[in-house]
Amino acid sequence: MEAISSFVGQINSLVWGPPMLVLILGVGLFLSLGLKLMPILKLGAGFRLMWQGRKATGAETEGEIPPFQALMTALSATVGTGNIAGVATAVFLGGPGALLWMWLTALVGMATKYSEAVLAVRFREVDERGAHVGGPMYYIRNGLGAKWAWLGVLFAVFAAIAAFGIGNTVQANSVADVMEASFDIPHWVTGLILMVLVGAVLIGGIRRIGHVASALVPLMALSYLTAGLLVLAINAAEIPAALALVFEHAFSPIAAQGGFAGAAVWAAIRFGVARGIFSNEAGLGSAPIAHAAAQTKNPINQGMVAMLGTFIDTIIICSITGLVIITSGTWTAGVSGAELTSMAFAEALPGVGNYVVAIALAVFAFTTILGWSFYGERCIEFLFGVKAIVPYRIAWIVAIPVGATLNLGFVWLVADTLNAMMALPNLIALLLLSPVVFRLTREHFDQQKTVGNA
Repeated sequence: MEAISSFVGQINSLVWGPPMLVLILGVGLFLSLGLKLMPILKLGAGFRLMWQGRKATGAETEGEIPPFQALMTALSATVGTGNIAGVATAVFLGGPGALLWMWLTALVGMATKYSEAVLAVRFREVDERGAHVGGPMYYIRNGLGAKWAWLGVLFAVFAAIAAFGIGNTVQANSVADVMEASFDIPHWVTGLILMVLVGAVLIGGIRRIGHVASALVPLMALSYLTAGLLVLAINAAEIPAALALVFEHAFSPIAAQGGFAGAAVWAAIRFGVARGIFSNEAGLGSAPIAHAAAQTKNPINQGMVAMLGTFIDTIIICSITGLVIITSGTWTAGVSGAELTSMAFAEALPGVGNYVVAIALAVFAFTTILGWSFYGERCIEFLFGVKAIVPYRIAWIVAIPVGATLNLGFVWLVADTLNAMMALPNLIALLLLSPVVFRLTREHFDQQKTVGNA
C-alpha cells in the first residue's frame, strides 16, 4: 500500500505541477477576456435566468429537466466535501493565503463553466432511449470532428473512473469520519445507510436526481450559510485581521505557528487552486454533463445559469468556511479536513457547531454522490452504450460502503490526481472550441440589442 501511495503521490505532483495550474487559470483567463468579462458583468442576469428556469417554458421542451434542476444537479455534485473538508485542507497546507487563490480560481472559473455549458447544449445528442446526452466527450466529437474523437474517449475513461474517487469514495469516507467523530456511528454503518439511500434515488434516473437535488441543495446550502454567518457575527472583531492574513499570505510565505507547519507562497497557490477546482469543478468538464440535460434550446441562457454554480460554490460557500476557520484561530491547531472545520464551528457555537458541520457534510456528500453517479453513467454510456448503465450503477452503489472504510489520505490523493487527468482533455477542447463560444455569445447579445431597439 505504501508503494502505491508513493507512486500516486509522484503522479499527483506531476499533474498538479505549475503547468496544470497555469493551464487551468490560463484557460479561464483567456475565456474571461474573450467574453469581455461577461460572466462577471452579467451575474445578476444569470440569477434572473436561474429563477425563471425553475420550470421549462412550453417552447423549450428539448431536454429532460428544467434549467434550474440542471443547475441544482450540477451544484449537488460540486457542493460537497470540498466546501467543508477541502477548504480546511487548503488552509491547513497552504495557510490563509490559499483562500485568495480559491477566489481567483473561481472568478476565472465562471467563464470556464459558462463555456462548458454553452458547448454542452450546442453539441448534445439524443440517445437511443430518447434522452438528451452531452458533455466534453460529445462536444469534442461533434465540435472538433472525427480526428479528435480519441480525446473525447480519453475524457470519458478518466471521468468514469474519477467519479468513483471525487464523487463516491471521498464523499462516503468524509461522512463516515465525521459521523463517527460526532455521533459514534461506525464507518460501516454509515456506508450501508448511504448505499441504501443512494440506491433508492438512482432507480429513478436523472429526473429523480433532479427533483431530489432541487429540493435538498438550496435547503442545505442556506442552512449551512446561516450557521456560518452566525459564527462570523460572533467572531466579527476578528474578520479584518483574517482578511489581512488572506491577502498578505497569498503573496508571502507564512511562518510556523502552533500546530501549523508554515507554508511557502507556492503552497498557498497550489492548494488554493487545486482545492478550488476540486470544489467548484470549473474546467473538469463534469458540470456540462448535467447542463446538457436541461430543457432549453438556448445554449447561452444555460451557460449563464451554469456559471452561477462556480460563484455559489466558491465565492459564497467556500468563503464562509474559510473565514470561519481563520477567524476562529483553529487553523493553527494542527488538524486538517472536516475535523478542522468542525472545531472552528464548535469554537463559536459550543455543543452545537460540530453537529452543524456533521449534518451539513452528510447531506452535501449524499447529493454529491447522486450528481456524480449521473456523470459517470453518461461517460460509460458514451463508451459502451446504454447497456452499460445498469452494471455501472450497481458498481457505484457497492463502492459506497467500501469507500466509507478506506484511508482518507489515500482517497484524497487518488481523487486529486484523477481530477487533473480528466481536466486535460476538456481544457484542450475549450481552447480549440473557444471561437464557437465567442461567436454564439456575440450573436446572442447582438440579437438582444436589436430586439431591445426595435
